[in-house]
Amino acid sequence: MKKIEAVIKPFKLDEVREALAEVGVTGLTVTEVKGFGRQKGHTELYRGAEYVVDFLPKVKIEVVVTESMVDGVIEAMIKSARTGKIGDGKIFVAPVEQVVRIRTGETNEEAI
Repeated sequence: MKKIEAVIKPFKLDEVREALAEVGVTGLTVTEVKGFGRQKGHTELYRGAEYVVDFLPKVKIEVVVTESMVDGVIEAMIKSARTGKIGDGKIFVAPVEQVVRIRTGETNEEAI
């Protein structure tokens, strides 16, 4: 099993969620986050004063899937989240040792 985390632009969330549903993802977690990479933030004008905004709003999506689903999930995320502009985000993949569904006690692939 693998945990896939994607940090994307907030307005792309619905498109990514729909694309994940099409490839068979049955559950996901979404968190509003802030961060920066090469984009480096930007300046904003507020009440006549200029402010540097270092951290930009992003959305982090987390899904745990079987090994066989990883490539399809990554491809769906890339296609649906890409704008072609700086700040589109990143995808991280990490191994998951164990999953337990609290309600039923099911483990691993049955718990996903």
